[in-house]
Amino acid sequence: MTESPAMRELLGDDTPTNWGKWGPDDEVGCLNYLDAGEVLRGIRHVKTGEVFTLQTQMGHPKGDPVFPGRQSIERENILDESTWHPDNPDAPDFPGGLHYADDVAKIFLQGSSQYDALGHVWYDGKIWNGYDAETTIGGLDKASVLPIAEKGVVGRGVLIDMARYRGKDNLDKGETFDHNDLLAAAAAQGVTIEKHDILVIRTGHIGYWYRTTPEEFYDDFNEPGLTYSRELVEWFRDTEIPNLVTDTIANEVTKEPETGVALPLHCALMRNLGVTLSEVIWLDDLAEACARDGRWTFLYAAAPLKVVQGTGSPVNPIAIR
Repeated sequence: MTESPAMRELLGDDTPTNWGKWGPDDEVGCLNYLDAGEVLRGIRHVKTGEVFTLQTQMGHPKGDPVFPGRQSIERENILDESTWHPDNPDAPDFPGGLHYADDVAKIFLQGSSQYDALGHVWYDGKIWNGYDAETTIGGLDKASVLPIAEKGVVGRGVLIDMARYRGKDNLDKGETFDHNDLLAAAAAQGVTIEKHDILVIRTGHIGYWYRTTPEEFYDDFNEPGLTYSRELVEWFRDTEIPNLVTDTIANEVTKEPETGVALPLHCALMRNLGVTLSEVIWLDDLAEACARDGRWTFLYAAAPLKVVQGTGSPVNPIAIR
């Protein structure tokens, strides 16, 4: 088996970077493109008032689609009607006889539809904007999900349905595409990817999770998605994409086909360019609506939870058409 190159070797010393573009203290990267004008541009694409919520369910009976090594949410009732059984002397006693339910949950912050913090992935000891990777020890002191959550993500979203473009319910495991394929699919849909668009890509992969078994889904795990090239990274930089949103767990093909390197676009786009990544997003219903009337743009709005030092956060984005 050929040994995979180091990330720096694959990307190159002169890989495109936005470090310092928004100053030495920046923690939101390309989300800086989403100013008030971009919010208003997004609003102009609301035509019928249809609202689509884009989070996958947490605690689905068959489990939740998560990256290998993570677990589905573990939710447990700690108060419910059984708490007030006549034989329970420890039941709370509220004037007027109020009863209520309460529960707790143990979750991976990236165990549902979620936003990555810009400091979530790195190589060579540096995270986004050149911060030292030691700032991640014990929690992200720099480039955590908190600055993203405090800013919010609002702008014009554009959905590119790669599965529909290729005539499939879902792309195959390990099936790849690049920016040229995105542009071709956009042209077929009659839409243009514009500067500062929130780029939403449907592969059908999360829909596949609900149609198959966990064993089949995770067998030879290699998700479909974007694949690395220098030209693709330059296209993201030149198009000034602030946020990449996909219905896969990791936004890109799991292993780069030619070299076997795992998740190089996390490094090239997020660590180097400051593109925010959103994963495990439910897009099938939105795609059906877009296909029916040929409108593939909408107002996209999302706000992850304000988790101090968090590497990521669950989110329920909203698309308004």
